[in-house]
Amino acid sequence: MTAPSTVRVTRERVRLSPLLRLLILTQLAFNIGFFAVLPFLAEHLGGAVGMAGWMVGFVLGLRTFSQQGLFVVGGALADRYGVRPVVLAGCVLRIAGFGWLGYAGSAPAVVGAVLLTGFAAALFSPAVESEVARQAVAWEDSGGGSRTRVLALFTVAGQAGAFVGPLLGALLLSVDFRAVCLAGAGVFVLVLAGHAWLLPQHIPGRVRVQVRGGIGPLLRNRRFLGLCCAYGAYLLAYNQLYLALPAEVERAAGSQAPLAWLFALSSLLVVTAQLPVTRWVGERLTLRRSMAAGLTLIATGFGVVAVAAPSGVTGVTGLLPAAGFVVLLTIGQMLVAPAARAWVPDLAQEGRLGLYMGALSSVSGVIVLIGSAGTGTLLDSGLPAAVPWIVLALVPAGAVLLLPRRG
Repeated sequence: MTAPSTVRVTRERVRLSPLLRLLILTQLAFNIGFFAVLPFLAEHLGGAVGMAGWMVGFVLGLRTFSQQGLFVVGGALADRYGVRPVVLAGCVLRIAGFGWLGYAGSAPAVVGAVLLTGFAAALFSPAVESEVARQAVAWEDSGGGSRTRVLALFTVAGQAGAFVGPLLGALLLSVDFRAVCLAGAGVFVLVLAGHAWLLPQHIPGRVRVQVRGGIGPLLRNRRFLGLCCAYGAYLLAYNQLYLALPAEVERAAGSQAPLAWLFALSSLLVVTAQLPVTRWVGERLTLRRSMAAGLTLIATGFGVVAVAAPSGVTGVTGLLPAAGFVVLLTIGQMLVAPAARAWVPDLAQEGRLGLYMGALSSVSGVIVLIGSAGTGTLLDSGLPAAVPWIVLALVPAGAVLLLPRRG
């Protein structure tokens, strides 16, 4: 990170409340533990466990669905019982899930471990994200600045964790995949201990509501559902970092060794550029235009690989399209993710921000579950190398049409 960027991050953090700082650091820790394991899961499933390509895609999609798809449950529970108990329960389940995954040697065991790790995040992530969004709105209302800047800082913390995590995983992978899983579990042991000590029992201003009565208005909210579908298309595209990108890297380099560096490139871009990009975009673009521009850039990233694929170039030169894809996908992410989260409070029912933040991810999880299985089949279909990437480019491009017209 450059010195000016470091100063900007430091100043931003100093102005935030202690609770916001804790929640932002929570995202950093979550992603270190998570990304120490996830980037290497597909290779483990296809190699050590011996799964077919479609099954690997399905398991990865199932992991996302059990996480993103059940966020609505975690969000509703956070609205009802508060942030602390939901976050602590999620950490316990994540520790158990990673430990199980490290010892799982059959498809049923892998599926069980993946479901457990996904549901763990479905508990703690919407609780944290909804509270960050609520605190960001309060920070904006008090004159602290745009809520998107707080959410961008939250994204930066997450990407810093996504940068450190794969490097930790790659280091431990020299031992074996079990060591990677146990290290990820160890990170969440530390997170559990820290939050049991620091996270408040009751957060001022947060009113608990009954679980019942929120789904009906949500399902009738067309603008919110349009945002959910567009965000789901983005998440499906982003998920290709773990499915389509490893296949492309394997083709170009003959191994997945460069994959950790491409993940590092993505994370470094977000860590160093997210806040300046958010500040620049916030002064020029509405939330809708920011998301539309981001989705267009992501579609262009898929197009870069599709155009280069027929050449069949390998080696360092062959990795350039994959690097271009990562860069464009990451810039698109910087535009889409904070804008989507900043938009939800304006569309949510009073007192049910956790439910709506959870639903944003739940709809996305369904889209990723269906899309990932289809992508795995497409990659194994034997079609020309450009075809899967062309199909994938159409997903974020079409999602622009789903964005709410007002807001």
